[in-house]
Amino acid sequence: MNSVRRIWAVIGKELAQLRRDRMTFGMVVMIPLIQLLLFGFAINTNIRHIPVAVVDQSQSGLSRALQQTVAATQVVDLTQEYATVQEGEQALIRGDVRAVLVIPHDVAQRLARHPALGLATPGSTEQVLSRPVAQWLVDGSDNVVAGAIKGLRAMPLHDLIKQPANRSEPTFEVALLFNPEQRTAVNIVPGLVAVILTMTMVLFTSLAIVREHERGNMELMITTPIRPIELMLGKIVPYVFLGFLQVAIILGLGKWIFQVPLGGEGGDLLLFTLLFISASLTLGLLISTVATNQLQAMQMTVFVLLPSILLSGFMFPYEGMPDLAQWIAELLPATHYMRGVRGILLRDAGLADLSADLCWLAGFTVLGLLLASLRFKKTLG
Repeated sequence: MNSVRRIWAVIGKELAQLRRDRMTFGMVVMIPLIQLLLFGFAINTNIRHIPVAVVDQSQSGLSRALQQTVAATQVVDLTQEYATVQEGEQALIRGDVRAVLVIPHDVAQRLARHPALGLATPGSTEQVLSRPVAQWLVDGSDNVVAGAIKGLRAMPLHDLIKQPANRSEPTFEVALLFNPEQRTAVNIVPGLVAVILTMTMVLFTSLAIVREHERGNMELMITTPIRPIELMLGKIVPYVFLGFLQVAIILGLGKWIFQVPLGGEGGDLLLFTLLFISASLTLGLLISTVATNQLQAMQMTVFVLLPSILLSGFMFPYEGMPDLAQWIAELLPATHYMRGVRGILLRDAGLADLSADLCWLAGFTVLGLLLASLRFKKTLG
Protein backbone atom coordinates (compact mmCIF):
# COMPACT_ATOMS: atom_id res chain seq x y z
CA MET A 1 0.00 0.00 0.00
CA ASN A 2 2.83 2.36 0.84
CA SER A 3 4.35 1.67 -2.57
CA VAL A 4 1.06 2.50 -4.31
CA ARG A 5 0.73 5.77 -2.36
CA ARG A 6 4.27 6.75 -3.30
CA ILE A 7 3.60 6.04 -7.00
CA TRP A 8 0.41 8.10 -6.85
CA ALA A 9 2.30 10.90 -5.19
CA VAL A 10 4.80 10.98 -8.05
CA ILE A 11 1.95 10.85 -10.59
CA GLY A 12 0.28 13.79 -8.89
CA LYS A 13 3.52 15.72 -8.86
CA GLU A 14 4.08 15.13 -12.59
CA LEU A 15 0.52 16.14 -13.44
CA ALA A 16 0.87 19.32 -11.42
CA GLN A 17 4.15 20.13 -13.15
CA LEU A 18 2.60 19.47 -16.55
CA ARG A 19 -0.31 21.74 -15.65
CA ARG A 20 2.11 24.54 -14.81
CA ASP A 21 4.15 23.94 -17.98
CA ARG A 22 1.54 25.18 -20.41
CA MET A 23 3.95 25.25 -23.33
CA THR A 24 4.62 21.51 -23.14
CA PHE A 25 0.93 20.71 -22.67
CA GLY A 26 0.10 22.89 -25.66
CA MET A 27 2.64 21.06 -27.82
CA VAL A 28 1.22 17.69 -26.77
CA VAL A 29 -2.12 18.80 -28.19
CA MET A 30 -0.96 20.93 -31.13
CA ILE A 31 1.64 18.64 -32.75
CA PRO A 32 -0.80 15.77 -33.54
CA LEU A 33 -3.47 18.32 -34.50
CA ILE A 34 -1.13 20.04 -36.95
CA GLN A 35 0.00 16.72 -38.41
CA LEU A 36 -3.61 15.63 -38.90
CA LEU A 37 -4.50 18.88 -40.67
CA LEU A 38 -1.36 18.86 -42.81
CA PHE A 39 -1.71 15.28 -44.00
CA GLY A 40 -5.48 15.28 -44.29
CA PHE A 41 -6.13 18.74 -45.70
CA ALA A 42 -3.00 20.34 -47.13
CA ILE A 43 -1.28 17.33 -48.72
CA ASN A 44 -2.74 16.40 -52.08
CA THR A 45 -0.94 14.13 -54.54
CA ASN A 46 -3.77 14.45 -57.08
CA ILE A 47 -2.39 17.71 -58.37
CA ARG A 48 -4.65 20.23 -60.10
CA HIS A 49 -4.49 23.84 -61.29
CA ILE A 50 -0.83 23.79 -62.29
CA PRO A 51 0.14 27.30 -63.45
CA VAL A 52 1.15 27.15 -67.12
CA ALA A 53 1.72 29.63 -69.93
CA VAL A 54 0.69 29.57 -73.57
CA VAL A 55 2.53 30.66 -76.70
CA ASP A 56 -0.17 30.95 -79.36
CA GLN A 57 1.51 31.24 -82.76
CA SER A 58 -1.79 30.67 -84.56
CA GLN A 59 -3.98 33.37 -82.96
CA SER A 60 -7.07 31.74 -84.42
CA GLY A 61 -10.45 30.75 -83.12
CA LEU A 62 -9.33 27.12 -83.23
CA SER A 63 -6.25 27.82 -81.09
CA ARG A 64 -8.38 29.65 -78.52
CA ALA A 65 -10.81 26.73 -78.45
CA LEU A 66 -7.84 24.41 -77.91
CA GLN A 67 -6.77 26.50 -74.91
CA GLN A 68 -10.27 26.32 -73.44
CA THR A 69 -10.36 22.55 -73.92
CA VAL A 70 -7.04 22.14 -72.09
CA ALA A 71 -8.12 24.47 -69.27
CA ALA A 72 -11.40 22.55 -68.89
CA THR A 73 -9.46 19.53 -67.61
CA GLN A 74 -8.60 21.62 -64.47
CA VAL A 75 -5.20 19.95 -64.43
CA VAL A 76 -3.67 23.25 -65.56
CA ASP A 77 -4.50 26.93 -65.31
CA LEU A 78 -3.41 29.14 -68.21
CA THR A 79 -2.05 32.02 -66.16
CA GLN A 80 0.36 33.67 -68.62
CA GLU A 81 0.64 34.28 -72.36
CA TYR A 82 3.89 34.99 -74.18
CA ALA A 83 4.66 35.99 -77.73
CA THR A 84 7.66 33.71 -78.26
CA VAL A 85 8.87 30.33 -77.10
CA GLN A 86 12.00 31.97 -75.67
CA GLU A 87 9.89 34.11 -73.34
CA GLY A 88 8.06 30.99 -72.21
CA GLU A 89 11.33 29.19 -71.48
CA GLN A 90 12.53 32.14 -69.42
CA ALA A 91 9.30 31.94 -67.39
CA LEU A 92 10.07 28.26 -66.74
CA ILE A 93 13.57 29.17 -65.57
CA ARG A 94 12.20 31.85 -63.22
CA GLY A 95 9.62 29.40 -61.88
CA ASP A 96 6.68 31.64 -62.83
CA VAL A 97 4.99 28.68 -64.54
CA ARG A 98 5.57 24.93 -64.57
CA ALA A 99 4.87 24.31 -68.24
CA VAL A 100 4.34 26.14 -71.52
CA LEU A 101 1.80 25.13 -74.17
CA VAL A 102 3.14 25.99 -77.63
CA ILE A 103 0.41 26.13 -80.28
CA PRO A 104 1.95 26.20 -83.79
CA HIS A 105 0.74 28.47 -86.60
CA ASP A 106 -0.49 25.45 -88.60
CA VAL A 107 -2.60 23.97 -85.79
CA ALA A 108 -5.64 23.65 -88.07
CA GLN A 109 -3.72 21.53 -90.61
CA ARG A 110 -2.29 19.38 -87.84
CA LEU A 111 -5.77 18.74 -86.45
CA ALA A 112 -7.03 17.79 -89.89
CA ARG A 113 -4.21 15.30 -90.41
CA HIS A 114 -4.26 13.76 -86.97
CA PRO A 115 -5.35 10.06 -87.07
CA ALA A 116 -6.95 10.18 -83.62
CA LEU A 117 -9.56 12.57 -84.98
CA GLY A 118 -10.68 10.24 -87.72
CA LEU A 119 -10.27 12.69 -90.60
CA ALA A 120 -7.27 11.30 -92.46
CA THR A 121 -7.80 8.23 -94.65
CA PRO A 122 -5.92 5.20 -93.24
CA GLY A 123 -2.59 4.83 -95.02
CA SER A 124 -2.92 8.20 -96.73
CA THR A 125 -0.20 10.80 -97.03
CA GLU A 126 -2.06 12.99 -94.53
CA GLN A 127 -1.91 10.28 -91.91
CA VAL A 128 1.76 9.57 -92.55
CA LEU A 129 2.57 13.27 -92.22
CA SER A 130 0.48 13.70 -89.09
CA ARG A 131 2.20 15.47 -86.24
CA PRO A 132 1.20 16.29 -82.67
CA VAL A 133 -1.31 19.13 -82.55
CA ALA A 134 0.78 21.20 -80.11
CA GLN A 135 3.72 20.88 -77.75
CA TRP A 136 4.17 21.07 -73.99
CA LEU A 137 7.46 22.38 -72.60
CA VAL A 138 7.52 21.06 -69.04
CA ASP A 139 9.67 21.74 -65.99
CA GLY A 140 10.85 18.17 -65.51
CA SER A 141 12.62 18.89 -62.22
CA ASP A 142 9.38 17.98 -60.40
CA ASN A 143 8.31 14.47 -61.38
CA VAL A 144 4.78 14.83 -60.00
CA VAL A 145 4.07 17.96 -62.03
CA ALA A 146 5.70 16.44 -65.10
CA GLY A 147 3.58 13.31 -64.72
CA ALA A 148 0.38 15.36 -64.50
CA ILE A 149 1.23 17.25 -67.70
CA LYS A 150 2.20 14.02 -69.47
CA GLY A 151 -1.27 12.74 -68.60
CA LEU A 152 -2.65 15.31 -71.05
CA ARG A 153 -0.55 13.97 -73.91
CA ALA A 154 -3.33 11.81 -75.35
CA MET A 155 -6.33 13.89 -74.28
CA PRO A 156 -9.19 13.72 -76.86
CA LEU A 157 -9.71 16.80 -79.02
CA HIS A 158 -12.42 15.51 -81.38
CA ASP A 159 -14.99 17.89 -79.85
CA LEU A 160 -13.10 20.78 -81.46
CA ILE A 161 -14.13 19.67 -84.93
CA LYS A 162 -17.28 17.73 -84.01
CA GLN A 163 -15.87 14.37 -85.05
CA PRO A 164 -15.93 11.05 -83.18
CA ALA A 165 -12.67 9.74 -81.78
CA ASN A 166 -10.97 7.05 -83.84
CA ARG A 167 -7.74 5.84 -82.29
CA SER A 168 -5.80 6.73 -79.17
CA GLU A 169 -2.88 8.71 -80.58
CA PRO A 170 -0.79 11.31 -78.75
CA THR A 171 -2.25 14.71 -79.52
CA PHE A 172 0.49 16.65 -77.72
CA GLU A 173 4.23 16.36 -77.81
CA VAL A 174 5.80 16.65 -74.35
CA ALA A 175 9.36 17.93 -73.95
CA LEU A 176 10.79 17.60 -70.43
CA LEU A 177 13.32 20.30 -69.63
CA PHE A 178 15.95 20.28 -66.85
CA ASN A 179 15.40 16.60 -65.96
CA PRO A 180 14.46 14.70 -69.12
CA GLU A 181 15.24 11.32 -67.54
CA GLN A 182 12.87 12.10 -64.66
CA ARG A 183 15.32 10.85 -62.06
CA THR A 184 13.97 11.32 -58.54
CA ALA A 185 17.38 12.12 -57.07
CA VAL A 186 17.65 15.23 -59.25
CA ASN A 187 14.62 16.67 -57.49
CA ILE A 188 15.26 15.29 -54.00
CA VAL A 189 18.92 16.17 -53.38
CA PRO A 190 18.63 19.98 -53.79
CA GLY A 191 15.47 19.95 -51.69
CA LEU A 192 17.24 17.91 -49.04
CA VAL A 193 19.64 20.82 -48.55
CA ALA A 194 16.71 23.00 -47.44
CA VAL A 195 15.28 20.33 -45.11
CA ILE A 196 18.55 19.48 -43.38
CA LEU A 197 19.54 23.11 -42.95
CA THR A 198 16.12 23.89 -41.47
CA MET A 199 16.37 20.95 -39.10
CA THR A 200 19.88 21.68 -37.83
CA MET A 201 20.09 25.49 -37.95
CA VAL A 202 16.78 26.11 -36.19
CA LEU A 203 17.45 23.42 -33.58
CA PHE A 204 21.00 24.59 -32.80
CA THR A 205 20.06 28.21 -32.18
CA SER A 206 16.71 27.50 -30.54
CA LEU A 207 18.72 26.00 -27.67
CA ALA A 208 21.22 28.86 -27.52
CA ILE A 209 19.65 31.27 -25.01
CA VAL A 210 17.89 28.69 -22.82
CA ARG A 211 21.11 26.72 -22.57
CA GLU A 212 22.88 29.81 -21.20
CA HIS A 213 20.14 30.20 -18.60
CA GLU A 214 20.25 26.53 -17.55
CA ARG A 215 24.04 26.51 -17.26
CA GLY A 216 24.12 29.73 -15.29
CA ASN A 217 26.22 31.53 -17.89
CA MET A 218 23.68 34.33 -18.13
CA GLU A 219 24.97 35.71 -14.83
CA LEU A 220 28.37 36.26 -16.42
CA MET A 221 26.82 37.92 -19.46
CA ILE A 222 24.90 40.33 -17.26
CA THR A 223 28.17 41.72 -15.90
CA THR A 224 29.52 42.39 -19.42
CA PRO A 225 28.71 45.41 -21.61
CA ILE A 226 27.48 43.19 -24.45
CA ARG A 227 24.34 44.38 -26.20
CA PRO A 228 21.43 42.11 -27.18
CA ILE A 229 22.05 42.51 -30.92
CA GLU A 230 25.74 41.70 -30.39
CA LEU A 231 24.82 38.58 -28.46
CA MET A 232 22.42 37.50 -31.21
CA LEU A 233 25.04 37.96 -33.92
CA GLY A 234 27.66 36.18 -31.86
CA LYS A 235 25.32 33.24 -31.42
CA ILE A 236 24.56 32.71 -35.10
CA VAL A 237 27.87 33.38 -36.87
CA PRO A 238 29.60 30.08 -35.89
CA TYR A 239 26.65 28.09 -37.20
CA VAL A 240 26.84 29.82 -40.60
CA PHE A 241 30.09 27.96 -41.29
CA LEU A 242 28.54 24.69 -40.11
CA GLY A 243 25.64 25.27 -42.48
CA PHE A 244 27.94 25.74 -45.46
CA LEU A 245 29.78 22.56 -44.46
CA GLN A 246 26.49 20.65 -44.55
CA VAL A 247 25.64 22.09 -47.97
CA ALA A 248 29.04 21.03 -49.33
CA ILE A 249 28.56 17.49 -47.99
CA ILE A 250 25.04 17.06 -49.39
CA LEU A 251 25.73 18.50 -52.83
CA GLY A 252 29.14 16.83 -53.11
CA LEU A 253 27.77 13.39 -52.30
CA GLY A 254 24.72 14.04 -54.48
CA LYS A 255 26.98 14.78 -57.42
CA TRP A 256 29.29 11.85 -56.73
CA ILE A 257 26.76 9.14 -55.84
CA PHE A 258 23.60 10.16 -57.72
CA GLN A 259 25.10 12.25 -60.56
CA VAL A 260 22.86 15.19 -59.71
CA PRO A 261 23.67 18.05 -62.09
CA LEU A 262 24.92 21.16 -60.31
CA GLY A 263 24.23 24.05 -62.66
CA GLY A 264 24.00 27.77 -62.07
CA GLU A 265 26.54 30.23 -60.74
CA GLY A 266 28.39 29.27 -57.56
CA GLY A 267 28.21 32.83 -56.26
CA ASP A 268 24.42 32.90 -56.66
CA LEU A 269 24.05 29.66 -54.71
CA LEU A 270 26.45 30.95 -52.04
CA LEU A 271 24.50 34.16 -51.46
CA PHE A 272 21.12 32.45 -51.52
CA THR A 273 22.33 29.81 -49.06
CA LEU A 274 23.83 32.45 -46.77
CA LEU A 275 20.51 34.27 -46.56
CA PHE A 276 18.61 31.05 -45.88
CA ILE A 277 21.02 29.93 -43.17
CA SER A 278 20.76 33.37 -41.58
CA ALA A 279 16.94 33.27 -41.75
CA SER A 280 16.84 29.80 -40.17
CA LEU A 281 19.27 30.81 -37.43
CA THR A 282 17.29 33.94 -36.53
CA LEU A 283 14.12 31.84 -36.42
CA GLY A 284 15.86 29.53 -33.97
CA LEU A 285 16.99 32.50 -31.88
CA LEU A 286 13.44 33.81 -31.77
CA ILE A 287 12.26 30.42 -30.49
CA SER A 288 15.07 30.49 -27.94
CA THR A 289 13.82 33.77 -26.50
CA VAL A 290 10.32 32.31 -26.08
CA ALA A 291 11.13 28.87 -24.64
CA THR A 292 11.96 28.56 -20.94
CA ASN A 293 13.93 25.31 -21.20
CA GLN A 294 15.58 23.10 -23.80
CA LEU A 295 12.65 20.68 -23.96
CA GLN A 296 10.29 23.48 -24.93
CA ALA A 297 12.81 24.74 -27.47
CA MET A 298 12.98 21.32 -29.14
CA GLN A 299 9.20 20.99 -29.13
CA MET A 300 8.78 24.37 -30.80
CA THR A 301 11.44 23.41 -33.34
CA VAL A 302 9.42 20.33 -34.28
CA PHE A 303 6.39 22.60 -34.58
CA VAL A 304 8.28 24.59 -37.24
CA LEU A 305 10.03 21.64 -38.88
CA LEU A 306 6.92 19.64 -39.80
CA PRO A 307 5.30 22.36 -41.93
CA SER A 308 8.69 23.17 -43.46
CA ILE A 309 9.02 19.60 -44.73
CA LEU A 310 5.42 19.09 -45.79
CA LEU A 311 4.47 22.50 -47.19
CA SER A 312 7.70 23.75 -48.77
CA GLY A 313 7.40 21.61 -51.90
CA PHE A 314 9.99 19.06 -50.82
CA MET A 315 7.67 16.06 -50.67
CA PHE A 316 4.47 17.30 -52.30
CA PRO A 317 3.98 19.84 -55.10
CA TYR A 318 3.25 23.36 -53.91
CA GLU A 319 0.57 23.72 -56.59
CA GLY A 320 -1.38 20.76 -55.21
CA MET A 321 -2.03 22.44 -51.86
CA PRO A 322 -5.11 24.57 -51.09
CA ASP A 323 -4.75 28.33 -50.85
CA LEU A 324 -4.59 28.42 -47.04
CA ALA A 325 -1.73 25.91 -46.99
CA GLN A 326 0.10 27.92 -49.65
CA TRP A 327 -0.23 31.08 -47.56
CA ILE A 328 1.28 29.28 -44.58
CA ALA A 329 4.04 27.89 -46.79
CA GLU A 330 4.93 31.41 -47.94
CA LEU A 331 5.74 32.33 -44.32
CA LEU A 332 8.38 29.59 -44.07
CA PRO A 333 11.99 30.29 -45.11
CA ALA A 334 12.29 26.70 -46.41
CA THR A 335 9.68 27.34 -49.12
CA HIS A 336 11.63 30.24 -50.58
CA TYR A 337 14.97 28.47 -50.39
CA MET A 338 13.49 25.32 -51.94
CA ARG A 339 12.54 27.35 -55.01
CA GLY A 340 15.89 29.07 -55.07
CA VAL A 341 18.19 26.07 -54.72
CA ARG A 342 16.27 24.03 -57.29
CA GLY A 343 16.10 27.01 -59.62
CA ILE A 344 19.84 27.66 -59.45
CA LEU A 345 21.06 24.07 -59.57
CA LEU A 346 18.52 22.54 -61.96
CA ARG A 347 17.28 25.39 -64.16
CA ASP A 348 20.36 27.66 -64.21
CA ALA A 349 18.29 30.49 -62.76
CA GLY A 350 20.08 33.66 -61.66
CA LEU A 351 19.52 35.97 -58.71
CA ALA A 352 17.45 38.29 -60.90
CA ASP A 353 15.10 35.39 -61.68
CA LEU A 354 14.73 34.63 -57.96
CA SER A 355 14.70 38.20 -56.67
CA ALA A 356 11.35 37.89 -54.86
CA ASP A 357 12.48 34.89 -52.78
CA LEU A 358 15.88 36.49 -52.22
CA CYS A 359 14.36 39.71 -50.85
CA TRP A 360 11.94 37.74 -48.67
CA LEU A 361 14.76 35.78 -47.01
CA ALA A 362 16.75 38.99 -46.43
CA GLY A 363 13.73 40.72 -44.90
CA PHE A 364 12.93 37.72 -42.71
CA THR A 365 16.52 37.64 -41.42
CA VAL A 366 16.56 41.34 -40.49
CA LEU A 367 13.10 41.27 -38.89
CA GLY A 368 13.79 38.04 -36.99
CA LEU A 369 17.08 39.36 -35.65
CA LEU A 370 15.45 42.57 -34.45
CA LEU A 371 12.57 40.71 -32.76
CA ALA A 372 14.96 38.27 -31.07
CA SER A 373 17.06 41.20 -29.80
CA LEU A 374 14.00 42.99 -28.46
CA ARG A 375 12.71 39.88 -26.70
CA PHE A 376 16.05 39.09 -25.11
CA LYS A 377 16.42 40.53 -21.63
CA LYS A 378 19.75 40.64 -19.92
CA THR A 379 18.29 39.48 -16.67
CA LEU A 380 18.20 36.22 -14.80
CA GLY A 381 14.42 36.12 -14.93
